[in-house]
Amino acid sequence: MERLLENKVVVVTGAGRGIGESIARRLASEGAAIAVCDVMLDNAKEVADSLSKGGTKAAAYAVNVTDGEQVTEVCDKIVADFGRVDVLVNNAGITRDNLLLRMSEQDWDLVLDVNLKGAFLFSKALVPSMMKQRGGAIVNIASIVGVMGNAGQANYSSSKAGLIGLTKTIAKEYAKRGIRANAVAPGFIQTAMTQKLTDEQKKMQTDYIGLGRLGLPEDVANVVLFLASDLSSYVTGQVVGVDGGLRI
Repeated sequence: MERLLENKVVVVTGAGRGIGESIARRLASEGAAIAVCDVMLDNAKEVADSLSKGGTKAAAYAVNVTDGEQVTEVCDKIVADFGRVDVLVNNAGITRDNLLLRMSEQDWDLVLDVNLKGAFLFSKALVPSMMKQRGGAIVNIASIVGVMGNAGQANYSSSKAGLIGLTKTIAKEYAKRGIRANAVAPGFIQTAMTQKLTDEQKKMQTDYIGLGRLGLPEDVANVVLFLASDLSSYVTGQVVGVDGGLRI
């Protein structure tokens, strides 16, 4: 039985750890070749080497997603190395939380640059290649707080709300070229960041979640797989929540 992403080439940003790494591994398990992109080259190499040992064609690329020139150079190299790009997963993201009145302009700019500008730059760099082959899929990793907001995260929630707007715009602009764009909006997911929370803080979160638990990175990766594959060939411009019922 042919795997869902057999002979497909996937670019994942922020793939050196966390949710991005889980996405890279899940898509590789369905036959995709993976371009592992991360600001930390050592992390990217570790993931790419691990995938390669498992039989996946994979390569690591160091990239600062806020640097337009660097993004263009890396994307050109990926296309040259792999021959094509079928799927782009814009996952790279950071947080710099604080209340609005205490938030520095620097922290505002940094979060917007990484989370939103980075997705813009990667999409702009790779859409021409997808247009030439008359097809492709872009999956942007947004957040539940981009839909509902969150106290103490004015920069993060704004960046993720902007990412949803970018997703819908790309979907409208390039649908007739065979390019689909969708967003995934995770809720509370178990990552290195949530591991630092106290038991009381975790309980406060899960009390609001219908399914009564934090999500796993694999929960997000499974939805990304659906949106990256032909299983979702008639789905574009959508925001899929992976939040355990938080928004019900």
